Amino acid sequence: MAIYNSGIQQIGIGVTNADEAWKWYKEYFNTDIVMIDEYAKAEYMLPYTDNQVCDRHTILAVNLQGGGGFEIWEHRSHTPTPPAFEVKPGDLGIFACKIKCKNAAQAYHFYKQKNAKLSPMYKALNGGDYFYIKDLYGNVFQIVEGNAFFRVSLHPTGGAYGAVIGVSDMNRSIRFYRNILGYDQVLSDQTGEFDDLSFLGAPHTEFRRVVLTHSKPRMGAFAHLFGSSQIELVQAKGVPVRKIYENRWWGDPGFIHLCFDIRGMKEMRERCQEEGYPFTVDTESILEDNFDMGKAAGNFAYNEDPDGTLIEYVETHKIPVMQKWGIFINLRKRKPGKSVPDWMLKFLRFMRK
Repeated sequence: MAIYNSGIQQIGIGVTNADEAWKWYKEYFNTDIVMIDEYAKAEYMLPYTDNQVCDRHTILAVNLQGGGGFEIWEHRSHTPTPPAFEVKPGDLGIFACKIKCKNAAQAYHFYKQKNAKLSPMYKALNGGDYFYIKDLYGNVFQIVEGNAFFRVSLHPTGGAYGAVIGVSDMNRSIRFYRNILGYDQVLSDQTGEFDDLSFLGAPHTEFRRVVLTHSKPRMGAFAHLFGSSQIELVQAKGVPVRKIYENRWWGDPGFIHLCFDIRGMKEMRERCQEEGYPFTVDTESILEDNFDMGKAAGNFAYNEDPDGTLIEYVETHKIPVMQKWGIFINLRKRKPGKSVPDWMLKFLRFMRK
């Protein structure tokens, strides 16, 4: 089987209160379709939780305008530990989540009326306008003009459109995101000082910034819902940087991982091994069938980019579309590269909260 990458399924966000966080994200980013809301144990993430099985509360919520969702993750048996230092652009890991909007000026006005914590407006390196907003925990979101909205509503934004990731060796990181995840098109590649990165805490610092996308449309069950995406790699020059999750656990506050929905886990395992980035977590090698997460099921795996940023791969086997009536999509019975029909995905609106 080939590898089919449907796109960014979700970005993981560690928080101190999952219910509180979801209410904020619902209001500000319209992630009102709740796919998963459960209390359970994180028994397969031991390499990243000091070899301890953690109790957790997880909410997976999406915006039906399209884009990836949020996996909102709260530790229940471990005291969430924030970074011991002020995280700055260029620090290694996911610094910001990209959120796509239809019109940056309209989105800015929407958030300004809510008295949100906003940056000034900036001009994107590859055209269009963008700005930043901080959530109630101080996490940074970049609101950037995007395309391919799945189901248009009055809310100004869709879902996750990518991530801004700090790296230590730009060329090495470009190879990782190109060869493993298909981000083979460079939208911009610039070096210098940048007003927005200065505003975000890194003044008088030279950066190399590269924005990547994929030249080919995503293929897979949820490609129409997730749509296209971008990865922005940021390398600080001449200043010390630190790992954002230095001496912390997976699930602690911040952006914990970037997740892609795929088919062909065996082939992805082989590709990552060949590229020198083997899986560090792999439920398929442990379980006889699949991993149940509430009403959804499948297999998942993790590896690390060259600087230790966690990338998750999920091979979904079933999802609920009308949970109240017990209606699910069984993806094992579908052609791997074929998208679920749009009319069927639109039934997810019955899971709105």
